[in-house]
Amino acid sequence: MGERRAPSLAAQVRSAVIWRSGSQIGTQIVSWASTLVVIRLLAPQDYGLFAMAQVMLVLLNTMNGYGLASALIREEEVTEERLRQTLGMLMLLNGGLALVQFLAAPLVALWFEQPLVANLLRVQSLLYLAIPFTALPHAIMSRRMDFRRPAQVRLVAAIAGAATALTGALSGWGVWTLVSAPLVMIVTEAIGMTRAARAPIRPSFRFAGAGHIAGFGGVMTATQLFWFVQSQADVMIAGRVLDPHSLGVYSTGLFLAQLLAAKFVPPINEVAYAAYARQPELGATALLATIRLVMLVALPAYAGLAVVSPVLVPVLLGRQWLEIVPLLPILAGAMAMMTLQILFAPATNARGVPLAALRITMIGSVVMPVAYYIGSHWGVMGFAWGWVGGMAVLTTATVTLSGPIIGLRADGLLRALLPPLAASLAMAGGVWLGLRSLPAMADWLALGIAVPIGVALYLGALNIIAPERLAEALKFARNRSGSEPAPAPAPAPAE
Repeated sequence: MGERRAPSLAAQVRSAVIWRSGSQIGTQIVSWASTLVVIRLLAPQDYGLFAMAQVMLVLLNTMNGYGLASALIREEEVTEERLRQTLGMLMLLNGGLALVQFLAAPLVALWFEQPLVANLLRVQSLLYLAIPFTALPHAIMSRRMDFRRPAQVRLVAAIAGAATALTGALSGWGVWTLVSAPLVMIVTEAIGMTRAARAPIRPSFRFAGAGHIAGFGGVMTATQLFWFVQSQADVMIAGRVLDPHSLGVYSTGLFLAQLLAAKFVPPINEVAYAAYARQPELGATALLATIRLVMLVALPAYAGLAVVSPVLVPVLLGRQWLEIVPLLPILAGAMAMMTLQILFAPATNARGVPLAALRITMIGSVVMPVAYYIGSHWGVMGFAWGWVGGMAVLTTATVTLSGPIIGLRADGLLRALLPPLAASLAMAGGVWLGLRSLPAMADWLALGIAVPIGVALYLGALNIIAPERLAEALKFARNRSGSEPAPAPAPAPAE
C-alpha cells in the first residue's frame, strides 16, 4: 500500500483562502444587501451618533484578548488545560471591559455632547460577553488551517444580523437598528464557533505556565491600542468639529471606501498569519506572493471606485448621500496605501517579532492624528486629505521598518506593485473618458456599462504589461494538487 500523502501547505493555504475569502464574499453580499436597504431608511445623523459610540467600542475592543488567543496559533502543542486557561483569561478580561464601558458611557456622551450615546454604549457592553467564545474557537480552527466551518458559521451569523437590521429599520428603531444587529451577529457566531471547534466552555482560572501566552498577547494588545489611536482619531476630532449630519456623511463615505481593506484583507491576513507561522523561513517570498495577489484585485477596485463614484453612490445609497461623491476618489488613494500597509504585520508577527508591528502602530498613533487635526481645518474634505497624507508617511515607515525583518527589498516590492498599478491607472482613465462620453441616462445603466468596460480594460492592460501576473492568479485558483508530501503539520489542540 502506498504512503498516504497529506495535502501540502500550499494546497491548505489555497483551500483556506478560498473558504475564508469566498465566504467573506457571501457574507458581505448578505450584509451589503441589508445595509443598502437600511441606509436608505435611516438618516445620516443616525450614523453620526453610531460613529460616536463606536469610538469607545473600538478602543476597548483593542484589549479584548484576541492576541491571547492568537498566541495559541504559534504554540507547538496545545493541551486541554491550556485552552481552558486561555478561556479563563478571556472571560475575566472581557467582563472587565464590559463593566468599564458601562460605567464610562456618560463621559463619552459628555465629550460628544450627545446624551443618547451613553445609552447606546451601555447596551453595546453586552458584546464583550460573547467575545471569549468567538476568539478561542477561531484560534483552535486556525491552528488546524480549518476555515471552512468558521466560514459557514459567519454566513449564518450574517443572515441573522441582516434579518435583525431589516426588522429594526422597517420598524422605526432608528439608531438602535445599528446596535441590535451586531449583538445578534456576535451571539450567533459565538454559539456556532464554539460548537464547530468543540472548544471548551468551562474556564480555568489557574494560570500557572501560561505567562508566555499573556506576554505575546500583551504585545499584540498594546499594538491594537495604538491602532485605535491611529484609526479612531479622525472620529474623535470630527465629532467635536462636525455636526452629526456631516459626521454621518464622512463616516459613511469612509465605510464605503474601506470595504476592501476592512472586510476582505483581514480574512486573507488570518490565513497568511497561520501559514507564515508554520513556515516562517519563507519570509519575503511568501509576503510578496500575498502582496501580488491582493494588490492585483485591490488596486483596480480602488481606481474603479474613484472614477465611478458619481453613478455608484446614488445607485447604492440613494441621492441623499451625494455629498459622499467628492470624498471617494481621495479616500480611495488612501485605502490603496492602507491595504498594502496592513499586509506586513502578519509576516513580522509570525517571525516572532510582534514588536515590529507595535513600533509601526506607535508611529501611526502620532502621524495619523496630526494629519487629521491639520485636515480638520478644511471640514469633511480636509479629513479625507488627512488620510492620504498620513497613510503615505505610515506606509513608507512600515516598509522601511518591516522589510529588513522579513528580508524584503524595495526593488522586489516595486516589481510586485507596478504592473497592477499601471494597468489600474490605464483602466481608470478609460472608464472616466467613457463615462464622460455617454449620453444622459439613468445612473444604474451608466454603472452597468462602466463596470464591465473597466474589467475588460484592466485585464487587457495587465495582459499587455505583465501577463505572468494573470497566469499566477489563475494557477493559484486552479491548483488542486494535494498529492505532494506535506510538511509536518502543527499538532491540533487536545479535545
